[in-house]
Amino acid sequence: MASVIASRPRPRPAHTQGVTRCVYTPDGSKLVTVGSNNTIRLYKTGFDGEPDNIDDCQEQNIAVSTSNDFFVAGCEDGTVSLYTYENNLFDRFLLRATLPVRDVALSPDHKWCAVASDELSVKLVSIEDSTNLRKLDEHRKPTKHLAFDPKGTLLALSCTDGVVYVYSLTAESPELITKVDGIIGRMETDSETSCQVAWHPDGRAFAVPTPTRAIQVVSKNDWEKQRAFSNGHDGDITALAWSPNGALLASAGKDKKVLIWSTRDQSVVARYEYPNVVDIAWHPTKNLASFTTSDGEVFISPEFVPEQFLNLLRLPKQPAPFIHDPLASKPPNGHIALAARPRRDSLASLEDLLDEGYGDDDDFVVDDDGAGYTLNAGRKRPAEDDPLFGSAHPSKRANFFQPQHHESFQPGSTPWRGNRKYLCLNLIGFVWTVDQDSHHTVTVEFYDNELHRTFHFTDTFLYDKACLNDKGTLFASPPREAEGSPAVVFYRPHETWTQRNDWRIQLPKGEEVIAMSLSESFVTITTTAGYVRIYTLFGIPYRVYRPKNTPIVTCASWRDYVLTMGNGPVGPDGMCKLLYTIQNIKRDEICQNEDTVALPEGETLKSVFFSDNGDPCIYDSTGTLLTLLHWRQPSRASWVPLLDTKLLDRLAGGKKKESYFPIAVADDKFHCIILKGGDQYPYFPRPLLHEFEFEIPLTSVRPEGKPKKSKKKKSSDEMAIDWEDPLGSANEEEEEEDEEEQGEGAEKSELKNLEQAYLLKGLRAAQMADFVDASSRSSAQRAALARLELDIDKTLLQLLAIECREGEDRGMRALEAVSLLRDRSGRMIEAAGKIAERYGRTILGEKIRELGERRIAGDDGVDEDVFDVDDA
Repeated sequence: MASVIASRPRPRPAHTQGVTRCVYTPDGSKLVTVGSNNTIRLYKTGFDGEPDNIDDCQEQNIAVSTSNDFFVAGCEDGTVSLYTYENNLFDRFLLRATLPVRDVALSPDHKWCAVASDELSVKLVSIEDSTNLRKLDEHRKPTKHLAFDPKGTLLALSCTDGVVYVYSLTAESPELITKVDGIIGRMETDSETSCQVAWHPDGRAFAVPTPTRAIQVVSKNDWEKQRAFSNGHDGDITALAWSPNGALLASAGKDKKVLIWSTRDQSVVARYEYPNVVDIAWHPTKNLASFTTSDGEVFISPEFVPEQFLNLLRLPKQPAPFIHDPLASKPPNGHIALAARPRRDSLASLEDLLDEGYGDDDDFVVDDDGAGYTLNAGRKRPAEDDPLFGSAHPSKRANFFQPQHHESFQPGSTPWRGNRKYLCLNLIGFVWTVDQDSHHTVTVEFYDNELHRTFHFTDTFLYDKACLNDKGTLFASPPREAEGSPAVVFYRPHETWTQRNDWRIQLPKGEEVIAMSLSESFVTITTTAGYVRIYTLFGIPYRVYRPKNTPIVTCASWRDYVLTMGNGPVGPDGMCKLLYTIQNIKRDEICQNEDTVALPEGETLKSVFFSDNGDPCIYDSTGTLLTLLHWRQPSRASWVPLLDTKLLDRLAGGKKKESYFPIAVADDKFHCIILKGGDQYPYFPRPLLHEFEFEIPLTSVRPEGKPKKSKKKKSSDEMAIDWEDPLGSANEEEEEEDEEEQGEGAEKSELKNLEQAYLLKGLRAAQMADFVDASSRSSAQRAALARLELDIDKTLLQLLAIECREGEDRGMRALEAVSLLRDRSGRMIEAAGKIAERYGRTILGEKIRELGERRIAGDDGVDEDVFDVDDA
């Protein structure tokens, strides 16, 4: 975009030489300027005469902020003064600091004033009651600039240590939520170079000058760098300000330039040549801007934006310049994402079913003579296109039932954060990409570098999805409508015996990849057209079909099995049920058809994948890992929890606040990445993988014995005077009680561990039995299953031993544990009898022998008389 050298406004001497600041009132009626002399100027917008002056003020005012009724000014003597527009007079002091004030800012609701000074703390002062004071002191360095976000919930501080500190103001006490380092430079509080944070009008990002003479945009969502306004200034930047709609950005520098940038493409659209500019202010509604200099001059430019670019200023509020805008990257299926939220409120009365504003007949008028006293006389309700009433009373009925769809996602990937994102994270390795504006650079790294070699390449197709396994790497790119390029799927195998080893296909025009998966046999692609496209590993189309559960959400695959998930029927709370289908592609068999994914109400799915043993697993937003049991048998599948991360030991104290990004289930463990600080996705540098043992959620209470108290050995003198200590015997009794409680706690812990082991081994045995039945049933598989069932019986015998130690009153629970033994040869029953005999449980031993005789006779059931309470 070509830039224009704009016309030159005339300078207005306003103050003596020194730092001069300016600001428009929110309604645009006045321009307020402060400077180094003891005069404050008030310029009326549209009036070219002399300004109003306030002479009863402090000298060396170097900061100002205003509302429509009053304004505040900060002075180098440490005072913050409040002035009213009603009579243009000093009203009162808001605050007195011990060191010079550097910046002041009024909150968007004009109820609070933030004050930055050379002191180490920033103060928030209530406008109504100046004794109501809050301190922000976690940054430990003096603050040069400060800025409220448009909603007034965040306050950004630019400090002299080169760090932007962001505080949250939503709670009673301000809380430091993040530190943005590596963007602004270190500088003194009295430096003319600016490190001012300028929030974009949409509130999703801010711009700040950098030491490289560029202006960097930072996202509020993840505090990462976005677009940058660069190659405009040849000197340090001294001022910047967004236009009211965010479509333009004005900046000034020590290179004597005042530039106007286009937000959309970060290009310069207009240039001014002015030295020593230190502040810029846009008029809220007109093509008007003002700027001040360190010479005490004020420039009011009525045609600040040239006419050929004036349409940019007339646009509605524009989005902040993101590399990958979260608002633009909506789900590929084009439907509303499911948000975690409570149920809709129930209908309390008949009025809830009616439109708002139509139940009140106080102003009822009957047009009995047809003179037109009423509008829409022939209609029960105003038409939607009625300019008077159509938009004033939106219909509740029209918006009452809006289904919420689950958002589509690619398992193992992360969204864009700045110019980087992970395309794939698993136990094989990871794939990540960097946006270089004109192209991407993709890197594929492996954990086992001896097996596979890391590689990277320049990506001109702009791939945004990837899958990785031992066979190869799969990529997919979105369609580029501007260039007319369709979506592309690219597969690159790790090893082949031919020269040509990769393949690339183009999807039909307008079709985009929603999610994809890669197995040892097939490539699975789900698209926005509602198709599931199956290819062989070397690009031969194998099958194309449209599943019934659409829109599609995600997919996963293992060997010949493909799992697809999609939105199903709408529940009573307006949320779509998440349905899944599993089928064997090669044998053309459907294992599970349109079954429901077990998600709690209002929760979402975070990831889906197959374990190393080939069992489907999901991880939901509650932090629970579940696996699918009996999924090869139609209508028998059930979701079983393997781990609830909220109940992990590391979180038991309540001090740690962390979440987990799922990676895989392998070796009977949950592999994940620990996320801290409220992060939802991992970022660079690549974090380490962690693994957790399975622990089926049974109880949140963990029995633990009291810690052992170290006994101090008594000396002979102490023993000699024990008889004089009347509490000696009592202390010994307390120690004995503590030892007993500790023993009970350890016994309970052992019991819970055995119960947990019994459940997990039983689950693993059921999964292995399903696998053996579905495969060729090799002798090795049958032997492994037999060993696992033997371990289950050993666990039950350990449970039996604990119950026998507890006493005769636990006999029924002990006998029940014996009845759960899987061994049919009688050896385990015999071992159980010996355990009962060892602990002297005669009646229990008789019951166990009776149970063994019944099993030998072929009766596996347990009669009621076996569990006779009186006998046990």
